[in-house]
Amino acid sequence: MRIEHLRQRLADLGAKPVHIQRVLRAWTHALPLDTGPSRRGPMLPQAVVDALPALTAELASLAQVRSEHPGDDGSARLLVQLADKQTVESVLLPRDGLCVSSQVGCAVGCRFCMTGRDGLLRQVGSAEIVAQVVLARARRHVKKVVFMGMGEPAHNLDNVLEAIQLLGTEGGIGHKNLVFSTVGDPRVFERLPEGPVKPALALSLHTTRADLRADLLPKAPPLTPDEIVELGEAYARATGYPIQYQWTLIDGLNDTPEELDGIVRLLAGKYAIMNMIPYNAVPDLPYRRPDWDKAADIARQLHRRGILTKLRNSAGQDVDGGCGQLRARVIAGETPVRVVRRPSA
Repeated sequence: MRIEHLRQRLADLGAKPVHIQRVLRAWTHALPLDTGPSRRGPMLPQAVVDALPALTAELASLAQVRSEHPGDDGSARLLVQLADKQTVESVLLPRDGLCVSSQVGCAVGCRFCMTGRDGLLRQVGSAEIVAQVVLARARRHVKKVVFMGMGEPAHNLDNVLEAIQLLGTEGGIGHKNLVFSTVGDPRVFERLPEGPVKPALALSLHTTRADLRADLLPKAPPLTPDEIVELGEAYARATGYPIQYQWTLIDGLNDTPEELDGIVRLLAGKYAIMNMIPYNAVPDLPYRRPDWDKAADIARQLHRRGILTKLRNSAGQDVDGGCGQLRARVIAGETPVRVVRRPSA
């Protein structure tokens, strides 16, 4: 289901824009759809009231929690089952954040990522994206939503932007707390500035070397790291939000002195934050997670050289639930194993 279809269904029942806004506001906040006493606004048309039980059931079926896996850091990975029994992952993050998925699978095929190993299975509809937020809000307060789960949001742009618009209006989430993550699709830089809700932007960089990036992200658009940073800087200056550059830190591959020099060259003086996340190892892949002390030293070096750097642990590390891994393990009938790791600083 798309949000525009939901709006049209309500309109066909006689709902005016104010009624539609009221119903959508209630849904996005995980409240009963008839929330809002009549003294605060016009009563819902009777046809809408009569349709609410069936509509409530249909919306609830869009996304349901199949399993929940809490982490020691206050996060929790949710394996979410969609109406057609396909599954995606959402992550309840510390400090009232939520990570949502925009696709079942992914077509980018990053060599170090589990999500893309089976390719793209289908798009996630805009209402299914919002339904992940509704599930989370039924459990805890959510004030930030990041589109960093399964899938490449730029490959499902219409649905993602429709969800962002609803979350940034009736959903009550601040625009800079809606974070669109992409490998750097040129369409993103064209479309995001046009919308009424302009999200913050996270760009998956991972390396400053064009040849290594082409190898690690074989189906990403053929933009060089320099071109990505140039486009990102323009968006940052236009919106007033710093770009969050994502860097999956892989032992012996992109944690070298040469890469640190490249980061300084690219990001010095830019309106940017470097988010470094030590790699969450995937079975059967050759890449390895660096030692935490080494990762912390890299972050300190970049700080000393003028690059605002945050070292983060991927939520779900202690249940071997990095993006795509939980879905693969649960579908295979395995129980995620809790792994003891050093906490982030």
